[in-house]
Amino acid sequence: MKLATLFATLSIAVAAAPAVAQPGFGASLDTLANGWAHANFETRDKAARAAEAAKVAADAAALAAQYPNRAEPLVWEAIATATEGGAKGGLGGLAKAKEARRLLVRAEAINPAALGDGSVYTSLGSLYAQVPGFPVGFGDAAKARAYLQKALAASPNGIDSNFFYGDFLARQGDNAGAARALEKAIAAPPRPGREIADRGRRAEATTLLAQVRAKARG
Repeated sequence: MKLATLFATLSIAVAAAPAVAQPGFGASLDTLANGWAHANFETRDKAARAAEAAKVAADAAALAAQYPNRAEPLVWEAIATATEGGAKGGLGGLAKAKEARRLLVRAEAINPAALGDGSVYTSLGSLYAQVPGFPVGFGDAAKARAYLQKALAASPNGIDSNFFYGDFLARQGDNAGAARALEKAIAAPPRPGREIADRGRRAEATTLLAQVRAKARG
């Protein structure tokens, strides 16, 4: 049960979010994005990562309470909650995954296009792809594929949509398909303001691509 890998990989693109009417709302989303990126990609100690992610989740929950009709804070709360769970691991981590899914389903009901780049679909697809299936968890390969393909339709050249689809295909044993998706992730255009997340995700894609190519060679 590679929960740490699962939760660490949940990511979305704030830079592509639609214009926001409320003053300060967009800046608050940027703060959440940067806080999560630091916790996930730059904090190596698991206890410290869990604590930082928990703070991001709490801040996102507060923003969600302030703007109950906006999906964006719920998505960030889900991502930070999942990252906290990944750092903690075990059954507690699985409980955090279930909470992350609940938040994402709420966000999808409000606005499935929240934050742009198919972020809601990417995050849900990643959860369904990597969480264990019944009776331990809610993992479901068919649901994972459906969500990840929706993410690709929304963002065909995005770093996250291609990375997570590549990761899914690798788990399904489709090394050739995984390699193509991961190559697109590595070549994805940069997201202004998301430099830390882009650098971290590109490194993950590069590592996974090398593993996929090694398997393909036998």
